[in-house]
Amino acid sequence: MSNDNDPLWRLRHALAGMGLALLASVFIAAAAGSALATLFGDSYGTRVAIYSALLVYVVAGAVVLFVRVAQHETQPLSAARVLRWLASLWLWPALLLLTRRRPS
Repeated sequence: MSNDNDPLWRLRHALAGMGLALLASVFIAAAAGSALATLFGDSYGTRVAIYSALLVYVVAGAVVLFVRVAQHETQPLSAARVLRWLASLWLWPALLLLTRRRPS
């Protein structure tokens, strides 16, 4: 059985990079949620709401990015590539706006 025919095998670099970036984003969202909650009264409910909103934002970004760029990710996984995925997860709306094709 050849791994070249398996679509998950071909996407292994993108899956691993996205997974590691999402894992790091959980901790970043927790820290950001805690920091932002102090600005809005620092109640537990506020902290949970901000953390949840950040997680939804990052997971939505992961889906959008994976659909748009995963098939092009062929380089082996490295720390720099994981950092690129991580930055892309947090900046995905800007990336979509910048890469939108302009009508001719």
